[in-house]
Amino acid sequence: MRFRLLRRRLTISAPRVAVRSALPWPLRWLVFAVVLGLSAAVALWAFEFGRSLAGLDAGSREELVHLRSELARLRTEAQQNQTIANTSGSLLLAERSALDQLKLQLKQLESENRSLREDLGFFEKLIPSSSSGDDLAIRGLQAEQQADATLRWQVLLMRPVKNAAEFSGQLELVASGVREGKPWSQRFSGEAQAFKLRQYQRLEGIARLPPHVLVKSLTARILHDGRVRASQTTDVGS
Repeated sequence: MRFRLLRRRLTISAPRVAVRSALPWPLRWLVFAVVLGLSAAVALWAFEFGRSLAGLDAGSREELVHLRSELARLRTEAQQNQTIANTSGSLLLAERSALDQLKLQLKQLESENRSLREDLGFFEKLIPSSSSGDDLAIRGLQAEQQADATLRWQVLLMRPVKNAAEFSGQLELVASGVREGKPWSQRFSGEAQAFKLRQYQRLEGIARLPPHVLVKSLTARILHDGRVRASQTTDVGS
């Protein structure tokens, strides 16, 4: 009998048993209401959070658009400033080039002015003469010893005769001075220059000096047919 009852309980033919909660139904409704309220609160929070995220994205896009616009404006300004800088640099370069040209022209004018003063000094030494002779004269002999062991000289030859015939001759130079404490003299045979003149002519040149020479004076001679027609001696500056 006990075995039958036990088998009946363990098989599918056993009677159904309903398990009921001991919680009363008002408390059940209260728990349900609380769960429902929490769910609604979570849903509302999620909705608001989503809206805030959407608003943040929109603001970020607006800020990005603004930043891009500002970047484009700054690039445009930078290009304009670079253009202005390039233009200013070109103008400055042109001004410097013009200044260099002006300096070069000034040096050329100073050189021309110095040459004109020298010419004026030569011409001032021209003394008009009514003599009918055919004498030659040496005027304005100048000489200067250079640092590179050379002697720079200038001389003005003249015939104070109007309507004179052409004269042909040679100019000979003789330098005198000191070399290593001893008297020194040298005739610059290679510097003898053939010339032709009617009234006046200026000659100039550079003579090479031996080492350790200090030139004191220079003598210029006019030679014609082997004879000395005129001569002049001047002190040499250094």
